[in-house]
Amino acid sequence: MAHKVCPWWVGYFLASPLRRLAYDPAKILAPYVREGMTVLEPGPGMGFFTLELARMVGPSGRVIAVDVQPRMLDRLKRRVTDAGLAERVDIRLVKGDSLGTGDLAGSADFVLAFAMVHEVPSPESFFNEAARALKPGACMLLAEPLGHVSPASFADELTLATQAGFTVTEAPMIRRSQTAVLRKA
Repeated sequence: MAHKVCPWWVGYFLASPLRRLAYDPAKILAPYVREGMTVLEPGPGMGFFTLELARMVGPSGRVIAVDVQPRMLDRLKRRVTDAGLAERVDIRLVKGDSLGTGDLAGSADFVLAFAMVHEVPSPESFFNEAARALKPGACMLLAEPLGHVSPASFADELTLATQAGFTVTEAPMIRRSQTAVLRKA
């Protein structure tokens, strides 16, 4: 699978409130996120899902948002600050070959991997690192866009996830996406 990171300026379109017409973060996340959770969000961009995640985890929870693009993270910082949610969001600039989450070993309750695994240089490493960050029994929502990821490539991602210790438990319907809920053994 080839990887190509989304240009930073596309983040403005991805964070647009109009996007909610197709992807309502609260509806997508409601089955998986609760108050007090620790959520890992790789590739948050400018925070389309991050703000809702921060609201859902509440004051006792936290969201760890990791990205490789400083401009995306600068805008994300402004957005979480303006929303009064900065104390709930840990924003990290990472290198492309790592999630930078060694300090999270076995402590995350949920990972949101929305339209980003196809952009990482090594999906195998991604799934292994995500599995290390998650608590036993915790889950990841994996969603990849139909227009960017072929069904065969998505199947390859699921194979890598399984090899990293995940089990596919369901495939929720998300518009124009291939999806899977992956539970860590």
